[in-house]
Amino acid sequence: MSLRTPYTLWSNIYDFGVERTTEDLRRRSLALLGRPQGQRILLAGIGTGLDLPLLAPGNEYLGVDLTPAMLRHAERRAQPLGLDVELRLGDVQALELPAAEFDIVIMHLILAVVPDTFAALREAARVLRPGGRILILDKFLRPGQSAPLRRLVSPLLARLATRTDVVFEDALAAVPELHVIEDRPALAGGWFRHILLEKN
Repeated sequence: MSLRTPYTLWSNIYDFGVERTTEDLRRRSLALLGRPQGQRILLAGIGTGLDLPLLAPGNEYLGVDLTPAMLRHAERRAQPLGLDVELRLGDVQALELPAAEFDIVIMHLILAVVPDTFAALREAARVLRPGGRILILDKFLRPGQSAPLRRLVSPLLARLATRTDVVFEDALAAVPELHVIEDRPALAGGWFRHILLEKN
């Protein structure tokens, strides 16, 4: 089953369950970018657009998501904001975008959702210009962390919404052109992390 199916079902209640609990996390994550101006920014896995009200004006944004129902919510959220934002249907694991197209890629709560975290991170790096940055907010296990319950439930949860067994360092090792600028705990004892990467 594609993730498009469960997220189509979740789309009408997603904000109710996620908006208030993640707004501060998103705000703190975006603060790592400062106040970018004149940048081309990709929102990979934009979902219902919960990041949109928190974004700095004066940039060109492209939001990509796999699920039309989620994009419809994002479109409604974007309309009154006055941002330069385009929304497009697409798969963050195989972006139909040119290489070196963006100054910044924002990946909030998507790397632990997609089936292939490695592919999503590689694609983000591919469409990023040299010297560009990738901003990540998500839940990751640490290398060698046992977390037996999280690993046990991950196959089931992955079919419904998200994975709970992703080790970020494994994905990062497969994309050597990226290096870590910031990596700090965000929530739940460091299970959720704020991560800022730069492309060599």
